[in-house]
Amino acid sequence: MARHVLLTGAPGCGKTTVVRAFVEHLRASRPAASVRGFWTEEVREGGTRVAFRIETVGGATGTLARVGLQSRCWVGRYGVDVAGFEAVGAAEVEAALAEAAQSEELVLVVDEIGKMELFSARFRRAVARAFAEVPHVVATVMQRKHAFADGLKGRRDVRVITVTARNRAALPAEVLRELA
Repeated sequence: MARHVLLTGAPGCGKTTVVRAFVEHLRASRPAASVRGFWTEEVREGGTRVAFRIETVGGATGTLARVGLQSRCWVGRYGVDVAGFEAVGAAEVEAALAEAAQSEELVLVVDEIGKMELFSARFRRAVARAFAEVPHVVATVMQRKHAFADGLKGRRDVRVITVTARNRAALPAEVLRELA
């Protein structure tokens, strides 16, 4: 069994859906377990994707990226709000690090370790520490090559699972078993 699980796969394959269902499974089966973390979601207006938002397990929200947002960092047509992401996403990972020393049952959920999020050096530092200090990390990670992401995928204490349409329904329970 692995200490940490990374979920990867093509965009739109259901990684976020798996992560959210995993959190529900975890809360139902291990009420004493502490969960920290966040997921990202598309924001649509009139059927068109215009932004990505971030939401913590505790309900705090922020903007990750938006069409036309003035930024030094871009992914396609989306300007990345690095400061906004750090205020919610990086801060949530740092909060998990602060809590890790008191909880052997802590699970940190990170959706996602991707191109937009990796513009933040603060986030990269916090995630690297989390894989060393937090008891369990369940994260989604970009499938494409990236030095930081590939470093996490290559760790001996990590199991990498590719999410597909065929396996995604069974994965929340499988991830929970993996961390037993």
